[in-house]
Amino acid sequence: MKNYLQWLAEDTATVWWHDSADAEELIKAMDDGAVGVTTNPVLVSQILESKRDIISANVVDISIAKDGDEKAEAIIKAVTLDIAKELLPVYKKTRGRNGYVCAQVNPNKAANTDYMIENALRLHNWAENISVKLPVTNAGLDAIEECVALGLNVTATMSFTVPQALAAAERYEKGYARAGKVGKKPNTFNTVIMVGRLDDYLRDVAHDRRAGIEENDIICAGTAVMKRAYNIFKKKGYKALLMPAGMRGHYHAVNLAGGGIRMSIHPKIQRMILNSGTEMTEQMNTPVNRTTIANLKKLDEFIRAYEPDGMKPEEFITYGVTQKTLASFTDAWAVISEFRL
Repeated sequence: MKNYLQWLAEDTATVWWHDSADAEELIKAMDDGAVGVTTNPVLVSQILESKRDIISANVVDISIAKDGDEKAEAIIKAVTLDIAKELLPVYKKTRGRNGYVCAQVNPNKAANTDYMIENALRLHNWAENISVKLPVTNAGLDAIEECVALGLNVTATMSFTVPQALAAAERYEKGYARAGKVGKKPNTFNTVIMVGRLDDYLRDVAHDRRAGIEENDIICAGTAVMKRAYNIFKKKGYKALLMPAGMRGHYHAVNLAGGGIRMSIHPKIQRMILNSGTEMTEQMNTPVNRTTIANLKKLDEFIRAYEPDGMKPEEFITYGVTQKTLASFTDAWAVISEFRL
């Protein structure tokens, strides 16, 4: 009998990727239908702490021989290539549709287009099944279009809102058209919406402003943004695939099940899903309750995230949850760059 994750992968239009830098966890996830891996500096730094006893000799050598950004990138490369090897058969079988592992550019450079393009080209050359993660900042959008035009497979990250998702998808369309003119064809493009991180941010805003919004509404914010973006993507016929990530509970996955998307699901959330006894029903096309949307709209920060014209690209990097997430990524990058066994 199939479990929920296997049903999701095999019987719906949804595919899912494993949200962890732990290659050991990936084996179980692939048995349950995972066909890709999302990583970021936070996940890599967690592996360095939690798996110190089995860290490869390669990582140990790097930690001794290199320093700073060079060390961080080299350690991330070593961790990423272990995962890439596990996923290569999936990549080959699906002819590049799936089987990727993400590698994120230096988060300290989220406002530097030229640096991100150069960084992305290095990451892309690590293995044939690398999806380079670029942030949806104003500078990141320029890097996204250029990297797609160069034929790179890209995942747009640090994205939390409908305006960001639409801007990333539009840049992919432009980059894809440019790539086609010179005989290149990127295989895949993901547009992340970090649903749980948006919920976390709006919860803080609601509490700080004493807005009186109930938790049952707060935990629907990321889902509402995701569903709105999904419907707009369908209407516009974008080639990009949405990727909900940063989930905080099994409810995020369950409420988005069945859509033509790629979910990024952390092992903790995988366990929640498998232990929840949730009925296997597709819910992507079930709208979020109108009263919930009305309550959330008491917050201007939700409106900015929910409305297609809620923000301009130059505002993306200053949006509260972008800054909060960027800080966590740069902190993790520092941990990796200073790692010693």
